[in-house]
Amino acid sequence: MRYIKTVFVPVIILLSQIVVPADLRAGAPTDQVRQTADQVLALLQDARFKGAGKEGQRRDRLRQIIGPRFDFEEMAKRSLGANWRSVSREEQQRFVQLFTDLLEKSYADQIESYDGEKIAYGREKVEQDNAEVDSKIVTKKGQEIAVNYKLRSAGGDWKVYDVVIENISLVNNYRSQFNRILAKNTFSDLLKKIEAKSPEIHDART
Repeated sequence: MRYIKTVFVPVIILLSQIVVPADLRAGAPTDQVRQTADQVLALLQDARFKGAGKEGQRRDRLRQIIGPRFDFEEMAKRSLGANWRSVSREEQQRFVQLFTDLLEKSYADQIESYDGEKIAYGREKVEQDNAEVDSKIVTKKGQEIAVNYKLRSAGGDWKVYDVVIENISLVNNYRSQFNRILAKNTFSDLLKKIEAKSPEIHDART
């Protein structure tokens, strides 16, 4: 099943359509993600950004909305794993930029795939500067897909650094791919492959 295509894309959108027991309602991680969800929904419903001719403006606005909620640098660092320490600061910065572009494009490419799915929230677990928020996306056919958000406290906000869908970690998936590429290629080659959106680099669809 193509989990990331069908689930990662609408994870922010769907957060405003939740079914939450009263005793689980409070919590800064959930509240802050919901605020981002509301902004994405407002964007999708805003006539000023609808239509093929408005794609560029819509995507720019989308980046402005999701950027503050996702810790793309932390996601990039974790996706590179131990290789992060073996490259220069300049290469690290370039990798973060390309990795962020990769995720943002994946999200934007599928933004119109939202089709009224619902989501039910489970527990919210907070331990010092880390948090997890469990949820299930419920499709129109009644299929339930488990989605777990991992967040960290940064600058007074809670930022997503990984999304685990049906026990498949977005970060771990990319790390495995990058490790395979780096086993046979240089880091410069990896950057070129990401920039070119090489077929060797894909989301967690299987």
